[in-house]
Amino acid sequence: MSQPTHPAFISYPKQATFGCNLPKNKIYEHSGANTRLKDLFVEQVEQIVWQYKLAPETINLPAKPGVPEIQVFAIQLKTPELDLDVLRCIDGAVQFPIVFELSFDGQTQVVAAYKRPNESDASRWVLSDYFATAWRPSNAQRVAMPLVLDLSGLYEQVLQRLISLPVRPQESLADLVARVEKVASKQREVEKMAGKLAKEKQFNRKVEINATLRRLKIELEQLSS
Repeated sequence: MSQPTHPAFISYPKQATFGCNLPKNKIYEHSGANTRLKDLFVEQVEQIVWQYKLAPETINLPAKPGVPEIQVFAIQLKTPELDLDVLRCIDGAVQFPIVFELSFDGQTQVVAAYKRPNESDASRWVLSDYFATAWRPSNAQRVAMPLVLDLSGLYEQVLQRLISLPVRPQESLADLVARVEKVASKQREVEKMAGKLAKEKQFNRKVEINATLRRLKIELEQLSS
């Protein structure tokens, strides 16, 4: 019996199936990949399939500025680890938001970055960090595609399901992603300060550092909730 799965594992409509093999050299051509990147593709990637094309003509949802279509790429890996520069390279070569489904040894993981047109140059795209689910059995049960009004709403739903922070009322996707980045930065500050506290020998310095650490932890808690 298949296991229930994570909400980011979506059962996309059959009519959106594209099922086209994507040759690695096409990605190199469009992204100007250097030797190191090409080596990573060769070592880590078995096959890239353009699995689904989520567009007005395939799923009957209107396009929105910044989200004219969403592509779902299935990547079969040769290794359990994938260097994120490989995904950045593919994202750089394809001028649409992409959701990646990585597979290795009977397990699948959904990964995506928040991708949006550059405000000063719409021909260039800006990428956030990547968000990912844990690995799940590839045959795990999938959830129905969320009910939304347009492709922008669909993209927002998919990314929100990949982000572990709870969404605040009225918080836009851009604001949520910015908050995730602030949380990561604050977490690093907390770890650095905790390391400093562990090494400090002087009592009065310990008291000062401890007060700073407490304040940072409160700030982290506020950002995370």
